[in-house]
Amino acid sequence: MPTMQVQHYMKLSVVVALVTIALKTAAWHWTGSVSLLSDAMESLVNLAGALFGLGMVSIAHRPPDEDHPFGHHKAEYFSSAFEGALILVAAVGIAWTAIERFHRPQPLQQLDLGMALSVGSTVLNGLLARAMLKASREHRSIALEADARHLFTDVWTSVGVVIGLLGVRFTGWTWLDPLLALLVAINILREGGHLMWRSTGGLMDQALATEDQEAINQVLTRFTSPDLRFDHVATRMAGQRRYVDLHLHVPASWSLGRAAQLRGEVEQALMFALPGLRASIQLLPVNVETRFEELEGTPSEAAPAPP
Repeated sequence: MPTMQVQHYMKLSVVVALVTIALKTAAWHWTGSVSLLSDAMESLVNLAGALFGLGMVSIAHRPPDEDHPFGHHKAEYFSSAFEGALILVAAVGIAWTAIERFHRPQPLQQLDLGMALSVGSTVLNGLLARAMLKASREHRSIALEADARHLFTDVWTSVGVVIGLLGVRFTGWTWLDPLLALLVAINILREGGHLMWRSTGGLMDQALATEDQEAINQVLTRFTSPDLRFDHVATRMAGQRRYVDLHLHVPASWSLGRAAQLRGEVEQALMFALPGLRASIQLLPVNVETRFEELEGTPSEAAPAPP
């Protein structure tokens, strides 16, 4: 069900992007406003990002196969990175157009109609963005979050454009139009950089959020005793999946069955605290330590040669 809901929102994003492109393009056509043109260009980016995101979400939910035994969950990060890159390209295009308009100012026409169309598209984007952001938190989907945050950027862009056009209407200062377009470019440039940074963190196996790690620690604390301890706890995210790897040390006198039963209880408690968590627990005697150290230097420097 979560997979279907994520795909549903991505498909809805495509439809809304097509509608807003039509509205904003018509607004630019009738007014000649370069800030409305920049707004329409950002909606084109919304459409491209939503289409790519839909494809990546579908790939992310494919089951594991021979070539990808751990699944395809990280595909969502490619969607976020792609959308961030599109935003950066759109920002450059908007800035270029705005600079040209500074050198060649043009009078604006039919501002009332243009602003009405822009407001209508803004309301659509705002409603969808709010619903998508809520769903992204429920399903831990970075693809949904990326699209939602981009839509929110589009909403604030449109609000700024309308305010600027009101200023042009009441003051006659046509230079406000390209100035506002430049501010739009700077704003979406910031958002694009944020999305690409988030995607990089996911592809680099970023640790779980602080609150998730605290939930894991609370579970492990409940099971810790003088005879039982945990160490080498490592967490990571892969799209909607959350993982934790750790070592469970039990008395050497315990039978394998007893140790395995305890491990199962710990796994169940962890998954109850964080639904959907994948836990990998290695059993070790209490007097056995492991080391994960990367040896540096040449082999001869790292360890003596065998006789």
